Amino acid sequence: MNEQHLDERTRIRAAMDRLLAGQPTSSNGSLTVVALAAEAGVHRMALQKRHADLKEEFYARVRAETHQTPEVEKRLRKEVVRLKEALKDSRAAEATSRHRAEQMALAAAVLLRNPDVQDQPVPDNVIPLRPSGD
Repeated sequence: MNEQHLDERTRIRAAMDRLLAGQPTSSNGSLTVVALAAEAGVHRMALQKRHADLKEEFYARVRAETHQTPEVEKRLRKEVVRLKEALKDSRAAEATSRHRAEQMALAAAVLLRNPDVQDQPVPDNVIPLRPSGD
């Protein structure tokens, strides 16, 4: 690890301490990675890429020391709930469509076997399932 990375890590750890103590100097004081990056004077992507372990350490400390759930985790949990609801709705719609398709197939089968219906002329807006003359 080069000297620049070591300096960044030192600044990030000091920023963690300030944020968790409620004494921010360069950020809004929120317990987020964005605030941590601003407080440490590093780009946010440095925390995402080079110092991901420190980002995880920060979130672990937020949970342990403040007994709060980090904002990122709260947002992700809400998104999971929303996606589960959307999946449930999608599955219900699929089941309804499948049921309708089965009903239509059964109705078509009944109509094709009914001799009274077979002798009637087919309206112009209906496409026969079997070619005529079978």
